[in-house]
Amino acid sequence: MEEHQQHTITTTFAPALPARIAASLVHVDAELARRYPGDPGTRQPVHTVYVPADAFAAGTVRSWGDQALAALDEHAPDAGTFGNILRMPAALAAPVYERIRAKLRREPVEDLRIDFEDGYGPRPDAEEDAAAARAARLVAEAYEQGTAAPYMGIRMKCLEAPVRDRGIRTLDIFLTGLMEAGGLPDGLVLTLPKVTYPEQVAAMVQLAEEFEKARGLAVGRLRFEIQIETTQAVLGADGRATVARLIEAGGGRVTSLHYGTFDYSAACGVSPAHQSPDHPVADHAKAVMQVAAAGTGVRLSDGSTNVLPVGTTERVHEAWRLHHRLVRRSLARAYHQGWDMHPAHLPTRYAAVYSFYREGVEQAVSRLAAYVAGSTGAGVLDEPATARALGSHLLRGRDCGAIDESEVAAPAWADIERLAGRAGPAGRSGDLSI
Repeated sequence: MEEHQQHTITTTFAPALPARIAASLVHVDAELARRYPGDPGTRQPVHTVYVPADAFAAGTVRSWGDQALAALDEHAPDAGTFGNILRMPAALAAPVYERIRAKLRREPVEDLRIDFEDGYGPRPDAEEDAAAARAARLVAEAYEQGTAAPYMGIRMKCLEAPVRDRGIRTLDIFLTGLMEAGGLPDGLVLTLPKVTYPEQVAAMVQLAEEFEKARGLAVGRLRFEIQIETTQAVLGADGRATVARLIEAGGGRVTSLHYGTFDYSAACGVSPAHQSPDHPVADHAKAVMQVAAAGTGVRLSDGSTNVLPVGTTERVHEAWRLHHRLVRRSLARAYHQGWDMHPAHLPTRYAAVYSFYREGVEQAVSRLAAYVAGSTGAGVLDEPATARALGSHLLRGRDCGAIDESEVAAPAWADIERLAGRAGPAGRSGDLSI
């Protein structure tokens, strides 16, 4: 019988040293937990649709879906045609096309913003007051009747001096109207545009705190997005990156950063013909946003293209190819959300999203199954962080309708949710079935 020698383990550090080290890092531990809580583990919409406040109506969400379906009927009436336009393999085009049409019938818009800023412009105060009150009423009715998008809210005017009072008043009227109609819906989203200084974010926090206090709401109930559409929001006058300071000024209330393609491009001197989400100035701004937001729980959204799929079939197809390429490019760069400017953008938004997630299903499932089993059967040795990313990929696909739960037998969805850091299906919004 083989003899095993007992070896005495010896150490050098004093027994009390770990406790002293821990005491010296208490502040760092607390800062890490506060600043970098990680992704909230809830559904993120794949897009945001902006509708001017005067154009928003009770049937806007359904109207966008109907117009998108009509665009498909006219310019791509079957999967083969649509797949050829986007150069999509036939095996992928058929299920993607079917899912797009189902999505447009069931949930055409995932996130809708009623716009009181650039899309609405300056109006007489009485007119904007009425529009803000009307928006609150229609949003409340939509949630009550089950016709709302999963996420809805307003983009107010910014907090720069010329429009500050108007923006604050519109926000007040809208939120007050929601409260008087029964309370704030779970899917409420507020957007603060044209932020340049952290103090403007802090002012938005103060507005939220005052409203919560006046209305007896829980502290932190009101949260908001920041639009990154000024150069000062990326690089401050002192030469420091500003985005992280904006997030910090939000005191945990900032939910996401939205890149504003056209304001930011124009501020950098980019000519209109070259203002696009894939311009180098856009890539730089979004790379700064991405690093600043990483680990904070603040999510990212890309901007939009202003090339609309309208006119002749040839022009529609050209616009669809451009939009599809830009959305795919954003997804590959981990910008999981973007803006859509026209109902006919919806088919290619969902085509890009659905093909992106469906192409990755088999590999993600096999790698996660191997990870759960503790093997290398998938041919890749994944670390916990990668397993989390693989799980998130599958959950994002499920959330938007690209993947059915029945398509993934193992690992179990409960394991996928656990690996991705989600509490479970309760964190999801909307009807996610096909």
